[in-house]
Order: sequence, then structure tokens, then C-alpha cells
Amino acid sequence: MATVQSDETNKCAASTPEGKDPKKGALKRTPFSRFKKVNSSFKSPVQVTDRAKVSMEEEVEELKKRRDQLEAEMAQLDAEGCRVEELEHHIDLLHEYNDIKDIGQMLLGRIAALRGTTTRDLYSHFGLELDD
Repeated sequence: MATVQSDETNKCAASTPEGKDPKKGALKRTPFSRFKKVNSSFKSPVQVTDRAKVSMEEEVEELKKRRDQLEAEMAQLDAEGCRVEELEHHIDLLHEYNDIKDIGQMLLGRIAALRGTTTRDLYSHFGLELDD
């Protein structure tokens, strides 16, 4: 199947040089653009931040200050009587509470679906607060 090109298509400039002089025949990728910056050089979207400009010594000093600050906070918590074991136990209890609460929410959702009502209505039916 042969395709016929119109005269307008043949008038468009090619992106390859014509003739022997490469400068004369070479065209830009978007030769008819009204925008000046279209043919500018590529600029990376990755921007250099101020943090990248910081020298290695300054970064080390910053990290030492942060370490000293964290050690001071740990000493304060020790002075208040907080122990790591208690904290880990408390975190375990919070995980257990959240698991139980998730199961309760699933059960309320299923009951609501069976009854054709909303979980909000079930909260008042079972005497629960919306914040529970």
C-alpha cells in the first residue's frame, strides 16, 4: 500500500543535513518553535541542596552535637525513672490493644453489614463512644 505525501509534508525541513556543509543543512529538533528556551541545553531536575554544600567536617560536628543531645535526653529519662524494659513492655501492650481494637472494628463492620445499618448506629446501640 503506497502512501502519498502532500506538498506541505515535503516542504518540512528534515532533521538531517542536506548537502556537503553540515552547518548549513543541520536543523534543530524544533526549528519552528516560538519559545527561545526550547533548544537550550539540558538541565537536571536534581537540585543541589545546602546540605550537599556542607563540608565533611561540618557534618561530623553536626552529628556529634546531635549525639550529645540524644545522650542528654536519655540521661534525663533515666533520672525520671524510665527504664528500657518498661518502655518495651508498654509498647507491647499498645500493640496488643491495637490488635484487639482492629478485631472489634471488623466485627462491628460485619454486624452492620448483616443488619443493613452503619457502624455509627451500632456504636450507640452497644453504648460505645465514637472516640472508642
